[in-house]
Amino acid sequence: MKKILSAILLTVLVLALAACGTKDKGNDTSGNNNAAGDKEESTKIVIGASNTPHAVILEKVKPMLKEKGYDLEIETYQDYILPNKDLESGLLDANYFQTIPYLESQIADFGYDFVNAGGIHIEPMGVYSKKYKSLTELPDGATVLMSNSVSDHGRVLEMLEKEGLITLAEGVEKVKAELGDIVDNPKNLKFEPDYEAALMPTLYKNDEGDALLINSNYAIDAGINPLEDSIALEKTDSPYVNVVAVRSGDENSDAIKALVEVLQSKEIQEFMLKEWGGSVVPVK
Repeated sequence: MKKILSAILLTVLVLALAACGTKDKGNDTSGNNNAAGDKEESTKIVIGASNTPHAVILEKVKPMLKEKGYDLEIETYQDYILPNKDLESGLLDANYFQTIPYLESQIADFGYDFVNAGGIHIEPMGVYSKKYKSLTELPDGATVLMSNSVSDHGRVLEMLEKEGLITLAEGVEKVKAELGDIVDNPKNLKFEPDYEAALMPTLYKNDEGDALLINSNYAIDAGINPLEDSIALEKTDSPYVNVVAVRSGDENSDAIKALVEVLQSKEIQEFMLKEWGGSVVPVK
């Protein structure tokens, strides 16, 4: 009798333990939640961007991407160096702040394995001055302030050449032109290319130099209207298109394709034109 009772008790105990084990597996919410969490993580896109206009545009994009099943997280930057470093390290899935020539120069200088996932807009470079109302008014020996962003120097020089202020050496690739490539400078302009790009609006407001070259994203961010305040503005056929950059191979992911598709949508194009009145121009 005792043996029978012992056997029954042992059987009950084994069944109870098995039930507990089954219950634990069935209610292993951490396991199931991790799986769901991994799936949720895969729908999140972390993108680095300059404050204006990039982050503003991305905020407009957020609900549109949400409808496609993606959560957009925006990290804003004040400089042009960290967004690429953070993209390389994996802190970002993409960044949206740089032009094609700048991206190419960064790849050449640092060996980044990045690709252009899609062009979005152009921010025309502008010439600004508190002293003069046109380029023709610039006096002989005028001081022109430029940023120390070497990738922008060719852009600035090409613009000044189109405006008739300088002539570059024949055969020079415009986007790679340097100050040493100037062969004719009728007004004897003095160039000072030593300033942080983000400081250019402050220098303009402080009436530094005779003229300054400021990228529209920094101008807009500082409350300067490129269309109204510049004395000359880069044409919209500029090759300096702002792009979404990603690590090589990621351009084929569904998430990045969805991001670029929304950024290039008619709704976002119209938003850019309405919001900035031509200071930010969509490219597609």
